[in-house]
Amino acid sequence: MTTPAERLRLDKWLWAARFFKTRALAAQAVEGGRVRLNGGRTKPAHALRPGDRLLIHIGAHEWDVVVSALSGRRGPAVVARTLYEESAESEAQRRRQIEARKLQAEPAQALRGRPTKRDRRALERQRRVE
Repeated sequence: MTTPAERLRLDKWLWAARFFKTRALAAQAVEGGRVRLNGGRTKPAHALRPGDRLLIHIGAHEWDVVVSALSGRRGPAVVARTLYEESAESEAQRRRQIEARKLQAEPAQALRGRPTKRDRRALERQRRVE
């Protein structure tokens, strides 16, 4: 039989590992199927153990992590990163998505019409130079 220190609720671990701001949001993600445990859907109260593999979808990002430690307390981000090990391809894919998003045009620039505050300041700078 395993001791309570070797098992922890999935939603509580997701919160402690800083994937979600609240346990309620973590539970909602698990219920919605955005978190998969060892390849399948599960419930927020499912007991998590070290060595379990999680596939976590948050927005456009996807994490493929292996649980390396359990903690029911939410601590600093540096400590939270020690609770899991992310696969190399998962990390590389997330970094590519972040870089691609940085290269995209600002959404406000895509809209035609009234200039943004940033556009107005650029126009004023241009007029002062001329």
